[in-house]
Parts: sequence; structure tokens; C-alpha cells
Amino acid sequence: MLESYLIPSENWQLEEEIKHSRFISFIFHCDTIDKLKLALTDIRRDYPGASHYCYAFIAGAPTDTVLIGSSDDGEPAGSAGRPMLAVLQGANIGEVAAVVVRYYGGTKLGVGGLVRAYTSGLRQGLTKVATQLKQLRYPARLQCDYSQLRDIEHLLQQVDAVVINKQFAEAVAIEFEIGKHQRAEFSELLATLSQGSLRAEFDL
Repeated sequence: MLESYLIPSENWQLEEEIKHSRFISFIFHCDTIDKLKLALTDIRRDYPGASHYCYAFIAGAPTDTVLIGSSDDGEPAGSAGRPMLAVLQGANIGEVAAVVVRYYGGTKLGVGGLVRAYTSGLRQGLTKVATQLKQLRYPARLQCDYSQLRDIEHLLQQVDAVVINKQFAEAVAIEFEIGKHQRAEFSELLATLSQGSLRAEFDL
């Protein structure tokens, strides 16, 4: 399982004219099917009257084979959605979706021509769209004295962990999320800081 992968950090758009048809390609971050539906709704509103609104998405890691999908939206089967999805899968970017809007210009392209037209903008965009690294993190927790809190928060920052919750009672209970590869380093740092008196509990 991937512990980190690239995701889009901004939207990207390109318009092309191919044999008198207008093809407008959109690439954007998408980590749920609901986000794709919202984006489609917005694009249909902003670009009314188009002949087709084809899409493809990977709503998880680049290698995910479950949270994926595509639609030809009335184009010949296999001429738009699936080729678009194949291009997304080849880009090694996760949580990504693409919509291509077509305004038909009167010239039929044939299945091969449609495949090239629907993937042209994506091939260009996926090399240019800005990305950022997403680090997968897993739940963990520990308890410490009030006097240790600031140092422990500093350690968590050092290993790129994220504090989810803090509860203040006789001691401080900290819930956080941390990458699997950072656990050993954090455990060592924590043991050094507390002279072996503190230990974190990791889920999974």
C-alpha cells in the first residue's frame, strides 16, 4: 500500500478545437464521488448546451481499482471515458478527476479520433497541473504531563504528525495521526525525551 502520493493542488483547464468541435478539458482534485458530481453540475451550468460531458476519476491512491469510474456520456462506447481513465491511471497522481466538454462541430471523428481528442487535453494537463504530496497517516495516542506537552508537540511536528485532539485532565491525552514510516523515529525521540517513561500507542 502506498504511504504517500501526489494529488492535484489546483484546477487546470484547456480548450482545443479539433475538426471543428470544441473540446474543453478540466482536471481537478477529487477524493469522493460527491465532489465529482458537484464539479459536473458546475461545469454543465457554466458550459450549457454542449453535446457531451465525459468524465473519468480516481478518488483514492493512483493504484486504486475500486474508487474509480468513467462515462462516455453518449459518445460511442469506449471512445471517451475509459481512454480518459487510462490516461489518469498512467499519470501516477491520486484523487484526480477529469471532465471533457464537447461542442459538436459537424464533423464525425470516428472512435480513434474521439479517443485522441478526449485524451489530448488530459495528456497535456497532467504534465502541467500543480501537485502536492499527500502523506497517509494513521491514528495514535499518548499521555504526558503538562510540563512535557510543548516538547511533545514539537516532536510531533518533526515527524509530520497531525494532532487531532487534546484532553486535559490529571495528565494530557493527545490523539494524533502519523505515517507508518515515521513511527519508529517518533518512538525513539519520545523515549529520549522522557527517559523511557512515555510510549505512544499506534493503531494498525
